[in-house]
Amino acid sequence: MHNKASSRDTNSQNFPKHQTVETDPDPDIYDITYVDVSPSVGSTSPLSKSPWIAHVDPTDLEPPHSGIKSTASHTREPKNYSPNILMGSLFREEGHIYSLATSGDLLYTGSDSKNIRVWKNQTEFSSFKSNSGLVKAIVLAGDKIFTGHQDGKIRVWKVSSKDSNIFRRIGTMPVFRDYIRNSITPSSYFSFMRKNPTSTSAQGFRHVDAISCLTLSEDKKLLYSGSWDQTFKVWRISDLRCLESVKAHDDAVNAVVSGFDGLVFSGSADGTVKVWRREDQAKETKHFFSETLLKQDCAVTAIAVDQSATLVYCGSSDGTVNFWERDNNMKNGGVLRGHKLAVLCLVAAGSLLFSGSADLGIRVWRRPERGDGRGEDLGGGGGGEHVCIAVLKGHAGPVKCMAVERDQESVSGEKRWIVYSGSLDRSVKMWRVSESSPPIEYQSSDPFDGPNELTVAPS
Repeated sequence: MHNKASSRDTNSQNFPKHQTVETDPDPDIYDITYVDVSPSVGSTSPLSKSPWIAHVDPTDLEPPHSGIKSTASHTREPKNYSPNILMGSLFREEGHIYSLATSGDLLYTGSDSKNIRVWKNQTEFSSFKSNSGLVKAIVLAGDKIFTGHQDGKIRVWKVSSKDSNIFRRIGTMPVFRDYIRNSITPSSYFSFMRKNPTSTSAQGFRHVDAISCLTLSEDKKLLYSGSWDQTFKVWRISDLRCLESVKAHDDAVNAVVSGFDGLVFSGSADGTVKVWRREDQAKETKHFFSETLLKQDCAVTAIAVDQSATLVYCGSSDGTVNFWERDNNMKNGGVLRGHKLAVLCLVAAGSLLFSGSADLGIRVWRRPERGDGRGEDLGGGGGGEHVCIAVLKGHAGPVKCMAVERDQESVSGEKRWIVYSGSLDRSVKMWRVSESSPPIEYQSSDPFDGPNELTVAPS
């Protein structure tokens, strides 16, 4: 099961002058602009520098530029946009990066070491240590931080009221009172377990294998955890109690995401994406199976939900991304193709979808606004609306996790995002991406019509 699931300090920096990186299109998939930021010959290795390496001074690149030919066929594309750039890299000899989370000006990184590190303005702000390595997931809920681990436990942390640099562990889930309740009233506790006679009561409130993902409910009152033990569990954030356990799949659960209209989506190494309907009953919360969106031979590895457009995305081990639209009765809207290897993580932000892959790259897809039918078919289904606007290349290992936040320094009304990507090359990279970037096929190669490559500096 595990083999299949594995598909499952410096406050100031001297910014080097940015260099132009030549494009390297992939003739097999798209005419895509790749950005190679691997160390060049004669350059200083990032391993010998401080953890955060600045690549580009953003102030050098603020003025938007035109990168589109002035032809009639392209007149509907944006004429001005800031370049998509690699802003910095973080490397530590602590292990591969498996989880990221961001809140305000803080970035949390989890790795296969025992440390969860907190960064502020690209400087290490704090860290806290767990009893188990391999931090598989990090979720922030109010003043609490939840971390999911390889040992099947969820650890809960909180910032000290006396010192914002100190994080204290305030609990481990399941909590001790769950064991007590279950031993006293095993027949009534978790009544849902009666429907699964092969499961023991002890398996009801604790994961018996690695936790693969964590996510919050729409109202932020519940925490969902998915595990290689084929279940997802529902926890109440206020008292950390496990409310429900759902035997969701026939293989490892790789992704669980709370969506819209009280729906929860789960994806598994068994190749299925399932929909569950949440119902609040008096003091209880129950989830009922609704439908199966996808059934395929390859593993489902990631799920993301675009709340504003009510879209559901699913990444698979074959490198494809399927999506479904609520407005189309949850019918399959199309397939996004481009990755050569498994899609390992997905994040939706604004009108963009970011997909990280084992092929070392991050593809940036844009959906048009409602009523804008300018998109074209990217390989199947009836949607045909998404276009690829960038491929971010620079990692030397599979891109395992991402976190996205709004760029607060956007200018001229332009909407930009800061993207953090964690990789199995032990690094975190920080990118800036503009929603106004034109589709790849619209980017100009005319030297008199503006640059057509992403502007970065090598590591």
